[in-house]
Amino acid sequence: MPEKVEYPGGVIQTRVNGKDYTLQSGFEKTLLRLLREDVGLTGTKEGCAEGECGACTVILDGKAVMSCMVPAARAHMAEIRTVEGLANEAGLHPVQEAFVEAGAVQCGYCTPGFLMSAAVLLEELPQPSKDQIKQAFTGNLCRCTGYYSIIDAVERTITRKAEGG
Repeated sequence: MPEKVEYPGGVIQTRVNGKDYTLQSGFEKTLLRLLREDVGLTGTKEGCAEGECGACTVILDGKAVMSCMVPAARAHMAEIRTVEGLANEAGLHPVQEAFVEAGAVQCGYCTPGFLMSAAVLLEELPQPSKDQIKQAFTGNLCRCTGYYSIIDAVERTITRKAEGG
């Protein structure tokens, strides 16, 4: 369990998916629990609670992290993006669209983590190779063995982007 950290005023101030939050509690939790219980965003899933499966992946200050391993207090003055923050008013994120098209979802439990890992990969490296895609997913596990369709979805996103879509 994360150690309790006191901040001025005893609050955690953070920005999640572009919205500011001032949270009065949550210091003793993980970032995963803070997002699910205090912010009310349940798209981020808990798989193993040990940083092994990647189901809880979120983007924290531009980096993909396993939120089950991050103390909630780390959210103070941070910018966080969850799976709920990928889509916008214009529609689904390109990676989400490609997951639908490629059938890259089986049971779906791992999907939020894969989506977040793919989104940050494509932000950092717009034209990754297949090996780079596989490397980006080394922290994400799919128990249904949907890896081929997941990698296909990322490749579709890259192709579509290269074609101007």
